Amino acid sequence: MNACLNAGMFNIVLYQPEIPPNTGNIIRLCANTGCSLHLIEPLGFKLEDKQLRRAGLDYHEWADVKTYPDLATLNPEQAIYALSTKGKKPYHQASFKKGDYLLFGPETRGLPEDYLNTLDEDLVLRLPMLEHSRSLNLSNTVAIVTYEALRQNQFSELL
Repeated sequence: MNACLNAGMFNIVLYQPEIPPNTGNIIRLCANTGCSLHLIEPLGFKLEDKQLRRAGLDYHEWADVKTYPDLATLNPEQAIYALSTKGKKPYHQASFKKGDYLLFGPETRGLPEDYLNTLDEDLVLRLPMLEHSRSLNLSNTVAIVTYEALRQNQFSELL
């Protein structure tokens, strides 16, 4: 069995992603880090999209990707950390544990505020940015947070 398809270091969750190349880049990230990718529908593209495949290169077969009809059907087994510009706690102050879920919203609108309000404030994280910045690119944000989580876990299972 491919090492990337084991129990998974972390679970990356994209809520209603809209831009195929971002998701393709994240598939590639998952294939190279052993993280599982969970896609919450509706997606802004088809999984067969040419731009998604181009960004993910030939990594699709090496990534563990699952889709869900909505966020309620995800049923996370461990902590779920939501990334949002509305978060007060910087991402690097969280204590990530193997198997945690890292949830990211769609590129144009972020995670729904009513969902964020159901989470403990310590589980809503943000990336520090200049005061008048709106947000970073989704695939960049996922990579930054994922590698911080991996770093905190001494990059176990990675060479």
